[in-house]
Amino acid sequence: MTTETLADRKTKEDAVKVTIMQKLIETGEKERLKELLRQRLLDSGWRDQLKEYCKEVIRSKGLEKITVDELVAEITPRGRATVPDEVKTELLQNIRKFLQAT
Repeated sequence: MTTETLADRKTKEDAVKVTIMQKLIETGEKERLKELLRQRLLDSGWRDQLKEYCKEVIRSKGLEKITVDELVAEITPRGRATVPDEVKTELLQNIRKFLQAT
């Protein structure tokens, strides 16, 4: 009886991720999903909310005292945390459908 090590499992998971990403790219599904995500985030007001937060951060730190990298580091956690659950669910359902069809 063989026991799968954590490293073996990680290697297999990485291989599966690479395969899925290749299929998404080859079929054009990745671009379609990105456009869907862009549109849903725009429709939900998420983009405008994050834009306002960026302005707040720039005002509080000063335009001359913050770099683009610092701004990205500051807003990324909030951006990820505030993606509406409905958008996440819809995207996940689309990915599942794609995987079931392939």
